[in-house]
Amino acid sequence: MILNVSGRTDIVAFYTDWFFNRYREGYVDVRNPFQPKLVSRIYFEDVDAILFCTKNPIPIVDRLKEIEKPILFHVTLTPYGKEIEPNVPSKKEIIEAIKKISSLLGPNALYLRYDPVFLSDKYTLAYHTKMFDRLMMLLSGYVTKVLISFIDEYKNVKKHETILHRRPFTEEDYEVLGRSFAESAKKYGMTVQTCSEEKNLVEYGFIRDDCFSHALAFQLTGKTYKTWKARKGKTCHCVEMVDIGEYNTCCHFCRYCYANFDEKQVQEKRKRHDKNSSLLIGKIEEGDRVVRRVDK
Repeated sequence: MILNVSGRTDIVAFYTDWFFNRYREGYVDVRNPFQPKLVSRIYFEDVDAILFCTKNPIPIVDRLKEIEKPILFHVTLTPYGKEIEPNVPSKKEIIEAIKKISSLLGPNALYLRYDPVFLSDKYTLAYHTKMFDRLMMLLSGYVTKVLISFIDEYKNVKKHETILHRRPFTEEDYEVLGRSFAESAKKYGMTVQTCSEEKNLVEYGFIRDDCFSHALAFQLTGKTYKTWKARKGKTCHCVEMVDIGEYNTCCHFCRYCYANFDEKQVQEKRKRHDKNSSLLIGKIEEGDRVVRRVDK
Protein backbone atom coordinates (compact mmCIF):
# COMPACT_ATOMS: atom_id res chain seq x y z
CA MET A 1 0.00 0.00 0.00
CA ILE A 2 1.17 3.52 -0.81
CA LEU A 3 -0.02 6.41 1.37
CA ASN A 4 -0.90 9.77 -0.13
CA VAL A 5 -0.25 12.45 2.50
CA SER A 6 -2.31 14.13 1.07
CA GLY A 7 -4.31 15.13 -1.98
CA ARG A 8 -7.22 16.28 0.22
CA THR A 9 -5.34 18.71 2.46
CA ASP A 10 -1.82 19.84 3.31
CA ILE A 11 -0.98 17.53 6.21
CA VAL A 12 2.71 18.44 6.08
CA ALA A 13 2.03 22.17 6.41
CA PHE A 14 -0.64 22.05 9.13
CA TYR A 15 -0.76 18.59 10.73
CA THR A 16 2.81 17.27 10.90
CA ASP A 17 2.66 16.61 14.66
CA TRP A 18 -0.52 14.57 14.19
CA PHE A 19 1.10 12.53 11.40
CA PHE A 20 4.12 11.61 13.49
CA ASN A 21 1.92 10.72 16.46
CA ARG A 22 0.07 8.30 14.17
CA TYR A 23 3.32 6.96 12.74
CA ARG A 24 4.71 6.24 16.20
CA GLU A 25 1.47 4.61 17.36
CA GLY A 26 1.45 2.45 14.25
CA TYR A 27 -1.89 3.19 12.62
CA VAL A 28 -4.11 5.97 11.28
CA ASP A 29 -7.90 6.14 10.85
CA VAL A 30 -9.55 7.74 7.82
CA ARG A 31 -13.26 8.50 7.38
CA ASN A 32 -14.75 7.60 4.03
CA PRO A 33 -15.70 11.00 2.49
CA PHE A 34 -18.87 9.47 1.01
CA GLN A 35 -19.79 7.22 3.95
CA PRO A 36 -18.67 9.12 7.08
CA LYS A 37 -19.54 6.32 9.53
CA LEU A 38 -17.19 3.97 7.68
CA VAL A 39 -13.62 4.33 8.93
CA SER A 40 -10.58 2.71 7.34
CA ARG A 41 -7.82 1.77 9.78
CA ILE A 42 -4.43 1.73 8.11
CA TYR A 43 -1.50 0.11 9.88
CA PHE A 44 1.91 1.42 8.93
CA GLU A 45 3.20 -2.14 8.82
CA ASP A 46 1.03 -2.49 5.68
CA VAL A 47 2.48 0.69 4.11
CA ASP A 48 5.20 0.24 1.48
CA ALA A 49 5.92 3.90 0.68
CA ILE A 50 4.68 7.41 1.42
CA LEU A 51 3.99 10.26 -0.99
CA PHE A 52 4.01 13.67 0.69
CA CYS A 53 2.17 16.40 -1.27
CA THR A 54 2.64 19.89 0.13
CA LYS A 55 3.05 23.59 -0.55
CA ASN A 56 5.08 23.98 2.62
CA PRO A 57 7.53 21.19 3.50
CA ILE A 58 9.27 23.24 6.21
CA PRO A 59 7.57 21.55 9.23
CA ILE A 60 8.69 18.06 8.21
CA VAL A 61 12.20 18.56 6.84
CA ASP A 62 14.06 18.03 10.11
CA ARG A 63 11.93 14.98 11.03
CA LEU A 64 12.33 12.91 7.89
CA LYS A 65 14.93 10.71 9.57
CA GLU A 66 12.14 9.39 11.85
CA ILE A 67 10.41 7.67 8.90
CA GLU A 68 11.65 4.21 7.99
CA LYS A 69 9.75 3.93 4.71
CA PRO A 70 10.56 4.93 1.12
CA ILE A 71 9.51 8.56 0.63
CA LEU A 72 8.54 10.61 -2.40
CA PHE A 73 7.79 14.34 -2.28
CA HIS A 74 5.61 16.45 -4.55
CA VAL A 75 6.24 20.06 -3.58
CA THR A 76 4.07 22.71 -5.22
CA LEU A 77 5.83 25.97 -5.96
CA THR A 78 4.09 28.67 -7.98
CA PRO A 79 4.82 32.33 -8.73
CA TYR A 80 1.50 33.70 -7.46
CA GLY A 81 1.06 36.44 -4.87
CA LYS A 82 -0.83 36.57 -1.58
CA GLU A 83 -4.10 37.48 -3.28
CA ILE A 84 -4.03 34.01 -4.84
CA GLU A 85 -2.23 32.02 -2.10
CA PRO A 86 -2.96 33.95 1.13
CA ASN A 87 -1.21 31.72 3.66
CA VAL A 88 1.63 30.09 1.74
CA PRO A 89 5.04 31.03 3.23
CA SER A 90 7.58 32.99 1.22
CA LYS A 91 8.77 31.19 -1.87
CA LYS A 92 12.37 31.77 -0.80
CA GLU A 93 11.77 29.68 2.33
CA ILE A 94 10.08 26.93 0.30
CA ILE A 95 13.03 26.80 -2.10
CA GLU A 96 15.45 26.36 0.81
CA ALA A 97 13.29 23.54 2.21
CA ILE A 98 13.24 21.83 -1.20
CA LYS A 99 17.04 21.97 -1.30
CA LYS A 100 17.23 20.37 2.16
CA ILE A 101 14.87 17.55 1.16
CA SER A 102 16.92 16.93 -1.97
CA SER A 103 20.12 16.80 0.06
CA LEU A 104 18.58 14.31 2.50
CA LEU A 105 16.70 12.03 0.11
CA GLY A 106 18.32 12.70 -3.24
CA PRO A 107 16.93 14.60 -6.26
CA ASN A 108 15.07 11.55 -7.59
CA ALA A 109 12.83 11.49 -4.49
CA LEU A 110 11.52 14.95 -5.25
CA TYR A 111 9.14 16.31 -7.87
CA LEU A 112 8.47 20.03 -8.26
CA ARG A 113 4.87 20.89 -9.08
CA TYR A 114 4.28 24.15 -10.95
CA ASP A 115 0.57 23.78 -10.50
CA PRO A 116 -1.90 25.06 -11.54
CA VAL A 117 -1.08 27.38 -14.42
CA PHE A 118 -3.60 30.08 -15.29
CA LEU A 119 -3.37 33.27 -17.31
CA SER A 120 -4.60 36.76 -16.42
CA ASP A 121 -3.64 40.38 -16.99
CA LYS A 122 -1.19 40.06 -14.09
CA TYR A 123 -0.03 36.46 -14.57
CA THR A 124 0.70 36.63 -18.27
CA LEU A 125 2.41 34.14 -20.52
CA ALA A 126 5.57 36.24 -20.39
CA TYR A 127 5.39 36.30 -16.58
CA HIS A 128 5.09 32.50 -16.37
CA THR A 129 7.92 31.81 -18.80
CA LYS A 130 10.22 34.22 -16.93
CA MET A 131 9.37 32.86 -13.47
CA PHE A 132 9.54 29.23 -14.53
CA ASP A 133 13.02 29.77 -15.96
CA ARG A 134 14.10 31.47 -12.72
CA LEU A 135 12.80 28.57 -10.60
CA MET A 136 14.63 26.08 -12.79
CA MET A 137 17.83 28.06 -12.33
CA LEU A 138 17.42 28.26 -8.54
CA LEU A 139 16.70 24.54 -8.19
CA SER A 140 19.20 23.21 -10.71
CA GLY A 141 20.94 20.18 -9.22
CA TYR A 142 18.27 19.73 -6.55
CA VAL A 143 15.29 18.75 -8.72
CA THR A 144 15.20 16.58 -11.83
CA LYS A 145 11.48 16.30 -12.57
CA VAL A 146 8.86 19.02 -12.89
CA LEU A 147 5.09 18.53 -13.13
CA ILE A 148 2.65 21.11 -14.39
CA SER A 149 -1.13 21.18 -14.72
CA PHE A 150 -3.66 23.76 -15.81
CA ILE A 151 -6.39 25.31 -13.71
CA ASP A 152 -9.74 23.49 -13.68
CA GLU A 153 -13.34 24.63 -13.25
CA TYR A 154 -13.61 23.67 -9.60
CA LYS A 155 -16.26 25.15 -7.33
CA ASN A 156 -13.61 27.16 -5.49
CA VAL A 157 -12.23 28.53 -8.76
CA LYS A 158 -15.63 29.77 -9.89
CA LYS A 159 -16.21 31.37 -6.49
CA HIS A 160 -12.98 33.38 -6.80
CA GLU A 161 -13.23 34.48 -10.44
CA THR A 162 -13.16 38.16 -9.41
CA ILE A 163 -9.78 37.56 -7.76
CA LEU A 164 -8.29 35.23 -10.37
CA HIS A 165 -9.38 37.26 -13.43
CA ARG A 166 -8.59 34.28 -15.65
CA ARG A 167 -8.51 34.26 -19.40
CA PRO A 168 -8.70 31.08 -21.52
CA PHE A 169 -5.64 29.51 -23.11
CA THR A 170 -5.29 29.62 -26.89
CA GLU A 171 -3.45 27.02 -28.93
CA GLU A 172 -0.68 29.57 -29.40
CA ASP A 173 -0.44 30.01 -25.62
CA TYR A 174 0.03 26.27 -25.14
CA GLU A 175 2.77 26.21 -27.75
CA VAL A 176 4.65 29.20 -26.36
CA LEU A 177 4.42 27.91 -22.81
CA GLY A 178 5.27 24.34 -23.81
CA ARG A 179 8.36 25.24 -25.81
CA SER A 180 9.60 27.74 -23.23
CA PHE A 181 9.11 25.43 -20.23
CA ALA A 182 10.71 22.47 -22.02
CA GLU A 183 13.70 24.59 -23.03
CA SER A 184 14.18 25.95 -19.49
CA ALA A 185 13.91 22.51 -17.90
CA LYS A 186 16.42 21.01 -20.34
CA LYS A 187 18.83 23.89 -19.85
CA TYR A 188 18.99 23.15 -16.12
CA GLY A 189 19.11 19.36 -16.33
CA MET A 190 15.43 18.64 -15.69
CA THR A 191 12.46 17.12 -17.46
CA VAL A 192 8.98 18.63 -17.50
CA GLN A 193 5.69 16.83 -17.92
CA THR A 194 2.00 17.45 -17.43
CA CYS A 195 -0.02 15.81 -14.69
CA SER A 196 -3.41 14.26 -15.57
CA GLU A 197 -3.88 16.60 -18.53
CA GLU A 198 -5.27 15.82 -21.96
CA LYS A 199 -3.09 18.67 -23.21
CA ASN A 200 0.21 16.95 -22.49
CA LEU A 201 2.46 19.26 -24.58
CA VAL A 202 4.74 16.41 -25.69
CA GLU A 203 4.87 17.93 -29.16
CA TYR A 204 6.70 20.91 -27.61
CA GLY A 205 9.32 18.96 -25.67
CA PHE A 206 7.49 17.70 -22.57
CA ILE A 207 8.02 14.06 -21.66
CA ARG A 208 5.14 11.59 -21.39
CA ASP A 209 5.05 10.12 -17.89
CA ASP A 210 2.87 9.72 -14.78
CA CYS A 211 3.36 11.65 -11.54
CA PHE A 212 3.72 8.37 -9.59
CA SER A 213 4.36 5.76 -12.23
CA HIS A 214 4.20 2.01 -11.83
CA ALA A 215 7.90 1.86 -12.72
CA LEU A 216 8.81 4.30 -9.94
CA ALA A 217 6.63 2.45 -7.43
CA PHE A 218 8.37 -0.81 -8.28
CA GLN A 219 11.75 0.88 -8.00
CA LEU A 220 10.86 2.15 -4.50
CA THR A 221 9.14 -0.94 -3.14
CA GLY A 222 9.81 -3.93 -5.40
CA LYS A 223 6.04 -4.42 -5.68
CA THR A 224 3.33 -3.89 -8.30
CA TYR A 225 0.09 -2.00 -7.71
CA LYS A 226 -3.29 -1.35 -9.26
CA THR A 227 -3.83 1.80 -11.32
CA TRP A 228 -5.39 4.77 -9.54
CA LYS A 229 -8.90 5.72 -10.59
CA ALA A 230 -8.66 9.30 -11.83
CA ARG A 231 -11.06 12.08 -10.91
CA LYS A 232 -13.82 12.77 -13.40
CA GLY A 233 -12.47 14.49 -16.51
CA LYS A 234 -8.86 13.51 -15.73
CA THR A 235 -6.57 10.97 -17.32
CA CYS A 236 -4.20 9.34 -14.87
CA HIS A 237 -2.29 6.07 -14.95
CA CYS A 238 -0.49 6.44 -11.64
CA VAL A 239 -0.37 3.70 -9.04
CA GLU A 240 -3.28 3.42 -6.64
CA MET A 241 -2.73 5.26 -3.36
CA VAL A 242 -4.63 5.61 -0.10
CA ASP A 243 -5.27 9.20 0.96
CA ILE A 244 -5.35 9.88 4.71
CA GLY A 245 -6.49 13.51 4.49
CA GLU A 246 -9.87 15.20 4.72
CA TYR A 247 -11.39 17.85 2.45
CA ASN A 248 -11.98 21.40 3.72
CA THR A 249 -9.17 21.30 6.27
CA CYS A 250 -6.33 23.23 4.55
CA CYS A 251 -5.62 26.76 5.80
CA HIS A 252 -3.59 27.93 2.83
CA PHE A 253 -6.92 29.09 1.30
CA CYS A 254 -5.54 29.12 -2.23
CA ARG A 255 -8.14 30.60 -4.57
CA TYR A 256 -7.83 27.78 -7.12
CA CYS A 257 -7.92 24.81 -4.72
CA TYR A 258 -10.07 21.76 -5.49
CA ALA A 259 -9.87 20.35 -1.94
CA ASN A 260 -11.31 23.43 -0.19
CA PHE A 261 -14.66 24.91 -1.16
CA ASP A 262 -15.99 26.21 2.19
CA GLU A 263 -13.64 28.35 4.29
CA LYS A 264 -16.08 28.49 7.20
CA GLN A 265 -16.07 24.69 7.30
CA VAL A 266 -12.27 24.72 7.31
CA GLN A 267 -12.21 26.88 10.42
CA GLU A 268 -14.82 24.72 12.16
CA LYS A 269 -12.94 21.50 11.36
CA ARG A 270 -9.65 22.96 12.56
CA LYS A 271 -11.22 23.46 15.98
CA ARG A 272 -12.03 19.73 16.07
CA HIS A 273 -8.48 18.67 15.25
CA ASP A 274 -6.65 16.86 18.05
CA LYS A 275 -3.07 15.88 17.32
CA ASN A 276 -3.52 12.85 19.59
CA SER A 277 -6.63 11.53 17.82
CA SER A 278 -6.41 8.62 15.40
CA LEU A 279 -8.51 10.72 12.96
CA LEU A 280 -7.30 13.95 11.39
CA ILE A 281 -10.55 15.67 12.39
CA GLY A 282 -12.62 14.61 15.38
CA LYS A 283 -12.51 11.24 17.09
CA ILE A 284 -13.97 7.78 16.70
CA GLU A 285 -17.65 7.97 17.66
CA GLU A 286 -20.35 5.54 18.68
CA GLY A 287 -21.76 3.90 15.57
CA ASP A 288 -18.55 4.17 13.55
CA ARG A 289 -17.53 1.00 11.75
CA VAL A 290 -13.77 0.64 11.79
CA VAL A 291 -12.36 -1.73 9.16
CA ARG A 292 -8.69 -2.54 8.62
CA ARG A 293 -7.57 -1.46 5.15
CA VAL A 294 -5.43 -4.08 3.45
CA ASP A 295 -4.72 -3.65 -0.27
CA LYS A 296 -3.94 -6.78 -2.22
